[in-house]
Amino acid sequence: MKTCSLILATLLCVASHASAQRLVIKGSDTLGAKLVPQLAEEYRAKNPSVSFEIAAEGSTTGIAAITDGTAQIGMSSRRAKPTEVSAAQAKGVTMKPIIVAYDGMAVVVHASNPLSQLTKRQVEQIFTGAVSDWSAVGGAAGKISIYTRNTSSGTYSDWKELAMNKKDYAKSSQKMAGNEQIVAEVAKNPNGIGYVGLAYLSADGIKVIPIDGHSPNEAEIRANQYPYARPTFYYTNGDPSGEAAKFIEFTLSKEGQAIARKVGFVPVE
Repeated sequence: MKTCSLILATLLCVASHASAQRLVIKGSDTLGAKLVPQLAEEYRAKNPSVSFEIAAEGSTTGIAAITDGTAQIGMSSRRAKPTEVSAAQAKGVTMKPIIVAYDGMAVVVHASNPLSQLTKRQVEQIFTGAVSDWSAVGGAAGKISIYTRNTSSGTYSDWKELAMNKKDYAKSSQKMAGNEQIVAEVAKNPNGIGYVGLAYLSADGIKVIPIDGHSPNEAEIRANQYPYARPTFYYTNGDPSGEAAKFIEFTLSKEGQAIARKVGFVPVE
């Protein structure tokens, strides 16, 4: 009887492990620092046998993870580049983009900064280094401290595209690993300026600057009036399947999109 009990226990253990699902999601900090972990938490509450590994290290890493087969879902705040799509195809991988929410990249300064707005031209001049003192854009005199995302970030690339006319960043700009780091640096530097996603605008010590009279909010983004808005993506290898497909379906469901709005994103509608 003891032998039978031992065999039964072993079989139950094996079956338990076999039924467990592990979903690996890598990529964008914009998605992976707040939104996806909250989606995963709610998903697990309904599907306790599913575990998650979430690594938010930049959009480039998410796209690479799909190409290399090290994740089922790649998070990205930008579209895959033609070179990335070609590299994936060379490995037999078909990059499939799925829009999961919309975001707006907000210009943030220290809460004490007297500026009430900037123009798109002034933003470009600041981040390219053409303007280096706040007095040149209507602020109090002081050398501008620029905080940007790092080069693996999709936000870094999108900002260069949307706000800088594809020009190079100022040599003096300081690269940060994520949105939270940019917020933290700007909040303690009266001369600081940076850009962050909608989910980070409620942080203490910062002020959001309207651009040409337009603010980064859902109404302005839906009306295509805010200049620095963009979609965010999940990437998969071809059509998703298994647990990845179920999690994507949950993300796009009414419940998932309500979570996106609560975090600070504009839902897909």
